[in-house]
Amino acid sequence: MNAEALPSNPLRDPADRRLPRIPEPCALVIFGVTGDLAKKKLIPAVYDLANRGLLPASFVIVGFARRDWGDETFEEMSREAAKAHARTPWREEVWARLAGNFKFVPGAFDDDEAFDRLDATVDELRITHGIVGNAAMYFSIPPMAFPLVLKQLKRTGMSDNRQDGGGWRRVVVEKPFGEDRESAKALNTLVDEVFTAEDVFRIDHYLGKETVQNIFALRFANAMFEPIWNSNYVDHVQITMAEDVGIGTRAGFYDDNGAARDVLQNHVLQLLAIAAMEQPNGFEAEEIRTEKLKVLRAIKLHDDLESTAIRGQYTDGWVQGRPVQGYLSEENIPQASTTETYAAVQLGIQNRRWNGVPFYLRTGKRLPKRVTEIAVVFKEAPHMPFADYDTKTLGNNQLVIRVQPDEGITVKFGSKVPGTGMELRDISMGFGYGETFTESSPEAYERLILDVLLGDKTLFPDAQEVDASWAVIDPLEEYWKSTKPEPYESGTWGPAGADLMLQSSGRRWRRA
Repeated sequence: MNAEALPSNPLRDPADRRLPRIPEPCALVIFGVTGDLAKKKLIPAVYDLANRGLLPASFVIVGFARRDWGDETFEEMSREAAKAHARTPWREEVWARLAGNFKFVPGAFDDDEAFDRLDATVDELRITHGIVGNAAMYFSIPPMAFPLVLKQLKRTGMSDNRQDGGGWRRVVVEKPFGEDRESAKALNTLVDEVFTAEDVFRIDHYLGKETVQNIFALRFANAMFEPIWNSNYVDHVQITMAEDVGIGTRAGFYDDNGAARDVLQNHVLQLLAIAAMEQPNGFEAEEIRTEKLKVLRAIKLHDDLESTAIRGQYTDGWVQGRPVQGYLSEENIPQASTTETYAAVQLGIQNRRWNGVPFYLRTGKRLPKRVTEIAVVFKEAPHMPFADYDTKTLGNNQLVIRVQPDEGITVKFGSKVPGTGMELRDISMGFGYGETFTESSPEAYERLILDVLLGDKTLFPDAQEVDASWAVIDPLEEYWKSTKPEPYESGTWGPAGADLMLQSSGRRWRRA
């Protein structure tokens, strides 16, 4: 029998979904590994990936921080973090496979000797753990430290893709990427001097959420939504990212940035871009980024910022049945601070699909509940042959994509109330991930860390997207410099000005 007549092995078919994508042997170097992000998200995500069989046999976590620790202490800290915060069940046999693959290098970001030791440690792992030089550098550090660490990586050569040894080097940068358009460009220039563009992963953890990725499936895998996903049928779009918590221990960072820089510039504008983009030619990183970038560059703020760019600051109140203090009473917040904890903005997208459709974005802290959602609100039916009193409680059709919590999709439409009359009322039909699929959704950091190790940039914004987003936010920040935020009571849905913004056109915020 010749080779052509032999049956093919289905397990070698790249399209076979039974074979998960597993990275090459590699190391994950975490700068600032003793911080909350590493302990609550990154290390638990690594354990969850190992529990799902998605890590290579040769995988090492290298921690770098200002602690007098050894490898064993770091491993024990990592074990406690994974056990406390992992999504998947704890299994000792899984941890046993990770045990012994933890390395710790103590030092400060301005310590040349410490970075020389880090370089030597990663290089030794080629032989001791067979990682062939592959390493991803995760910046779990304050943005102000990015330039210093980047310069150290360049000085030691740790950022070089060592093609002679078969290894790759990548960097993962947490948001915020800069504090305005100018600083973002400067940081992009520095990053590009140290790493090649394809090796820079700017992480926005919202893009790793299953519900956000499902927007692509909802729009482009179904024939029923896309024909009405335009200005002919859509009245307006609301994107809400609400939090019921305050600033916690982030006083220093938050007071320097505020809600617009912290959330609007990245999370919310990325959600808008995905919801409003055109269908890409393929589900590849470049095609998706191209369409998102078109949307971000087509955004136009309203000329009247006074009534369409509202910001607020929470005061004392009640949230979830308990009293909470106002922003100015939070620890380490200056009494004269004019930083916003709430921002609501009306904007438009200047293209054929969305011309004339207002997009309303809002985000805030100390609101009644934690929820992130995209609500597409459709126009009223052009003519209804029913009596006015039969439709007085009937609202607009809505399609709501719930990103968190209770991930899923809800469709709101009118239906007849049972009885002898023709009374119409809004009803909802919903799909929930937790009810439909037996497997729980992976945490965003699981997906994104795996994609970094695989070199897949589909869910990562590039430098042009960051620049286009700052081009939207900078005019807002410039306008707000001469204003004070409007106070709103904790536990309410924000300042009165945000409600007036919609009421002026006969609309209102959706009750999330």
